[in-house]
Amino acid sequence: MFPKVVVLHRVSKELYAPALGGIMLSIGIRLSIDDFTLAFQRPLPLSLGFLAQYVLKPALGVLVAQAFGVPPMFYAGFILTACVAGAQLSSYASFLSKGDVALSILLTSSSTIASVVLTPLLTRLLIGSVVPVDAIAMSKSILQVVLVPVSLGLLLNTYAKPIVKILQPVMPVVAMVCTSLCIGSPLAINRGSILSAEGIRLITPVLAFHAAAFVFGYWLSKVPFVRQEEEVSRTISLCTGMQSSTLAGLLATQFLGSSQAVPSACSVVAMAIMGLTLASFWGNGLHIRDVFGPISLPCFGSTVKAS
Repeated sequence: MFPKVVVLHRVSKELYAPALGGIMLSIGIRLSIDDFTLAFQRPLPLSLGFLAQYVLKPALGVLVAQAFGVPPMFYAGFILTACVAGAQLSSYASFLSKGDVALSILLTSSSTIASVVLTPLLTRLLIGSVVPVDAIAMSKSILQVVLVPVSLGLLLNTYAKPIVKILQPVMPVVAMVCTSLCIGSPLAINRGSILSAEGIRLITPVLAFHAAAFVFGYWLSKVPFVRQEEEVSRTISLCTGMQSSTLAGLLATQFLGSSQAVPSACSVVAMAIMGLTLASFWGNGLHIRDVFGPISLPCFGSTVKAS
């Protein structure tokens, strides 16, 4: 048993960053210069998405961690998981939910690029007093596994269309294999910690965090003075609740210690199951208001009709 764990740990160390880079390449190869032009034409939905990603979600992470008493051995990793960009899987979830897929791709891509600066900054701000965080080294790591593959994909899609036509059919498979590596490795390596008493206590806050992110991401786009169409609200909700936990796991392993990768390993599974379930709920023509009825937001003096 022990030799297998050692081998898996070594494989994880060698393949984790390249696997995550493969996921990011699959994002970049779907981008074009026109996508970024479109971003300037839709400033409000993108701004709301960014606000949800890098203000709302980190705040929820801190509140949930403190409310549920996340064990110290997992606290920094839990907060780091709340500070990363949206997951590529959220674009597929947006498609299933009949949301705004173009907005989802744009938001995921732009927030991923912004993570080079914002994730280390937020991590240093929120957990720097608990665990020493080398923000500059973290930025360099994100630059290598995020910005370089995304930029390469963008360049290929812009200047090498014939190559892209060959790669596009296989990229979903590449992304799936890479995601499996990123999910399976931390789960296998940290299975002892996950199954410990402290690890079991981590499940409830992880589920609560994702549930709150989906809910408040949706509500944010329904505030009266920025109210968005239903398709946009669903997309922002899914992009907020589904984040790149694989990136958080890599950063935690590199900069915070292997035990701090446990929250991100649990998060990958939770956000995928919860996000795709919610997307299927919407995609099948069901509405939240049919389950709970209209939801009141007293602080704004109005009632939000959630769908």
